[in-house]
Amino acid sequence: MINAYPYSLFPPEPEARQRNIIAPLKKINPAACFFRNDAAFDWLYPEHFQLMSLRQWTPLAVAKKAAEYLNVKGARILDIGSGIGKFCMVGAHHYPDSEYFGVEQRHELVHYARIAKKYLGLDNASFIHANITQVNFHEFDHFYFYNSFYENIDRENAIDDTIETSYSLYDYYTRYLQSVLKDKPPGTRVVTYQSLGEILPNDFKQADQSFGTLLRLWIRE
Repeated sequence: MINAYPYSLFPPEPEARQRNIIAPLKKINPAACFFRNDAAFDWLYPEHFQLMSLRQWTPLAVAKKAAEYLNVKGARILDIGSGIGKFCMVGAHHYPDSEYFGVEQRHELVHYARIAKKYLGLDNASFIHANITQVNFHEFDHFYFYNSFYENIDRENAIDDTIETSYSLYDYYTRYLQSVLKDKPPGTRVVTYQSLGEILPNDFKQADQSFGTLLRLWIRE
């Protein structure tokens, strides 16, 4: 009696596969192409936002480095002044174990951030249309800050004309953020980009820096 089928597979498997030389194909996330470089990511947005990219939105490499530091498993991470949502989507794409939230006071930017997030299929990124004074900071664990208050004193590089420029407003937001961060527990992480850390209480210590001194990684002791 024949205990096994006596014929080989037809067509026969390639010799390389038989020797396990050929690696199996990996499943590729189709959204990954938008995270190859900044120009590819900018394609998600209207042209007038693409033209602002170099001076207004976090570079991909910077966003990934910042998200890596803030990525504590299960963390809820808030981008303070999230613009078009770039940092949150970079973090959500590369580090899916955390949740990313962006708060932004311009409705148009929140609108396009939500469209991009849906297009990329990033369920762990969300965007809030609000002023930071309307946000409950107790709901979040760690924070990203790309000097978003500077627009209150910078008349030349404004995104639009909807935000009041005022040194007193800049000072108010800075003091407000300091006050809410004072209530965060030890171990709270903050990443600042193009900022000297003036928004941080004194008990936040710099753990590292990158991209020269532009990106600073902080932790509360």
